[in-house]
Amino acid sequence: MKIGLSTYSLLDTLKAGEMTVLDVIQWIADNGGEHMEIVPYGFTLVDNPELADAVREKAKSAGIELSNYSMPANFVQETEELFQQEVERVKLHVDLVARMGMKHMRHDVTAFTIPKDQMTIAWFEQHLPLMARGSRLITDYAAQSGIVTTLENHGFSAQASDRVQRVLQYVDHPNFRTTLDIGNFMCVDENPIIGVMNNLSYASLIHIKDFYFRPYDESPGEAGWFRTSHGNYLRGAIVGHGDVDIRRIIKLIKASGYDSYLTVEFEGMEDCRSGSKIGMDNLRRFWEEA
Repeated sequence: MKIGLSTYSLLDTLKAGEMTVLDVIQWIADNGGEHMEIVPYGFTLVDNPELADAVREKAKSAGIELSNYSMPANFVQETEELFQQEVERVKLHVDLVARMGMKHMRHDVTAFTIPKDQMTIAWFEQHLPLMARGSRLITDYAAQSGIVTTLENHGFSAQASDRVQRVLQYVDHPNFRTTLDIGNFMCVDENPIIGVMNNLSYASLIHIKDFYFRPYDESPGEAGWFRTSHGNYLRGAIVGHGDVDIRRIIKLIKASGYDSYLTVEFEGMEDCRSGSKIGMDNLRRFWEEA
């Protein structure tokens, strides 16, 4: 088991110009992390091979493994031409992952921001063949470079645990797994413990995230909060500070025999460096106590 951090956790510093992605690598090493997930927000690599090479070499010199590359994708396109364009776009990122010597990649299957009518099971089932077809084409392509591809419970349409399983089973490919985010089930009002129980056996990488929860009829105000698919309120929290039952989930993960990457993803209102450091420290303590 190795504890690390997603670059998304330090997005505030990246957007403000206070850190570069190379600085993030060193920061993770200096603060007890063992690996880094690349989420290309606040910087890009697919159009910057020099920076991609610099990230690979900096990680190597800092002793930080590059555990995963996460990107948006949307295979639910209106025409075959647009579908093929999206597949080719995602393949460019697969090529980047191979260039960097990485072996794990997460892509979405639908747009992240979708209207209410696209959150339904009927819409999901109608467009499942496109989601699966795109995923199968990408995992076939990535397998040639030894890269595992994954679907995360992310994006409101394919986010509940049974829908993630539905995509995995429809694709039916040994190279296609799930990046299991323990907190994201709450975005579609699923108990995180149940979501983890359902999908842990399919997981090739795990995100550790925490949220504060407030019910739909108890508005906490808009600052920092967003709405779930059923109108409840969530706000990002430091790992161990929020309402996700992380200690119990860590016990489930450990008891399952999972022994790969655990990636802290912080998206709270606190200073992102403090939030990320506390989160990694808490996660290590929870694992040792489990």
